[in-house]
Amino acid sequence: MSTFVKKENSHGCVDTPGFRMAGVHCDIRDKKDNRLDLALIVSERPCTAAGVFTRNKVAAAPVRLDRKVLARGGPFTAIVANSGNANACTGTDGMADAADMQVEVAARLGCSPESVFVCSTGRIGKRLPMTRIKTGIGEAAAILDHSAEAGWNAADAILTSDTRRKVCSVVVETSEGNIHISGMAKGAGMIEPNMATMLAFICTDAEVEGEDLQAALTASTETTFNAVTVDGDESTNDTVLVLANGASGVRMHRGMEEWPAFQAALEAVCGDLARKIVGDGEKITKVVELIIKGAAGAEDAKLAARAVANSLLVKSSWYGNDPNWGRVMDALGYSGADLSEDSVCVWYADYSEAEPVPAFQNGRTFPENLESWRAIVAGKKFRIIADLGRGDASCRVWSTDLTEGYVNFNKSE
Repeated sequence: MSTFVKKENSHGCVDTPGFRMAGVHCDIRDKKDNRLDLALIVSERPCTAAGVFTRNKVAAAPVRLDRKVLARGGPFTAIVANSGNANACTGTDGMADAADMQVEVAARLGCSPESVFVCSTGRIGKRLPMTRIKTGIGEAAAILDHSAEAGWNAADAILTSDTRRKVCSVVVETSEGNIHISGMAKGAGMIEPNMATMLAFICTDAEVEGEDLQAALTASTETTFNAVTVDGDESTNDTVLVLANGASGVRMHRGMEEWPAFQAALEAVCGDLARKIVGDGEKITKVVELIIKGAAGAEDAKLAARAVANSLLVKSSWYGNDPNWGRVMDALGYSGADLSEDSVCVWYADYSEAEPVPAFQNGRTFPENLESWRAIVAGKKFRIIADLGRGDASCRVWSTDLTEGYVNFNKSE
């Protein structure tokens, strides 16, 4: 049975053999600074691909384009992504600009435009500065590299309000040889668990058919990128793409004995990137893991988790170090999940080995535990566990507190 090992010092997607990348500055924000704002990821071999996109009906031009690219079935070659401008709500001009980015990359690489994915993130409603972007694509194509610096530059080039790069790599040890899976992501604000602005790009040297790769990504996304929330706002640009180039010579497919290890490794990369996104939420001070148990079904578990995770009252109390479990109960009650006051149990827990501290159990309260709750909620990371008492379904979501810093940061641009 194969296993996977997480690489301690990841350089991002460049850790996967057969991929080159670059990050360059083209002044997309028009601020005359030196900030990297365009990334190019290129495979030296034809790839299969999988993608998951925002469910927002106001989807950005690159999202609409990439859906068509993915539907064609490949082969695929590259991803080009810019930060500082979302190319969203830009109409037919925006679609033309996204297509022009495809064409420019294809011309520089000698590949088909239909093999290129395009992603954008940043401010909504502005046209892309295409002259600068085309120049940047040319510069990036000229310096594509396997180096650690190239990987980090690409990861930095997609950041917007993020305070740090987000990268992760694992090695899957199989009976036929090692497989690499590496990724990079961006996201800090406009994050909600429904493919919520966030981008994530993952590369693997496994040989995987597109249908199997899509199944693996869809399953991984549900418990990772769809299980984080910062502010409850679902972006116009959310995209997760996986490219598989087969450079390892190790074939993976559903039904084989070693497939679960590949699935677990992909989920581990997605999970690591997702937690780094929520941990870098705009002006947050806390990350809270919400665990819902005992739900009547999977949908009820999600409803309950999202209600608590996105409640402004709950998030504000976390910021104030106030273990106001009454607000948690209130959110559970209006979530739409099947429950009753007499069936619900709520606990607070830190990340030590100590037992969770009860707050409410089947109608009983525990005021004597107030100081213990306060100590837990004062931490930068803690857990809230709720058992709905209705069945066996569960859900896990990572959320954050809500601060005046978030309000001040987002009141103007």
